[in-house]
Amino acid sequence: MAVILVVEDELFIRLNAESLIEELGHASLLAGDLANALIHLAAPHQIDVLFVDIRLHAVALGGFELADHAIGLRPGLAVLYTSGSTLTDEMTKRFVPGGRFLQKPYSPEQFESSMEELLG
Repeated sequence: MAVILVVEDELFIRLNAESLIEELGHASLLAGDLANALIHLAAPHQIDVLFVDIRLHAVALGGFELADHAIGLRPGLAVLYTSGSTLTDEMTKRFVPGGRFLQKPYSPEQFESSMEELLG
């Protein structure tokens, strides 16, 4: 069972991701903002995947900075970025090595496929 940290400022989307994660048999940690995400990342508990919205409302492009910081704290952490914005080359250049992207809105099947790719 993997542990997935969901960083999403939209409550409905965050809770939907939690439900999808549980349906896949994994555990989730939820954060609605950068501060709570950093608390989870600094804690000693297991985190296998960071599922992060690229454009958190409080900070423009906050998801990229959070992923960079997360990799510094937890080398080897898998990162799945998400956004309602169309993926651009400029965005892809900001991904951490091995980072993947899931376009919103996503289906449960797309979510499952993305998680399988990251978790092997």
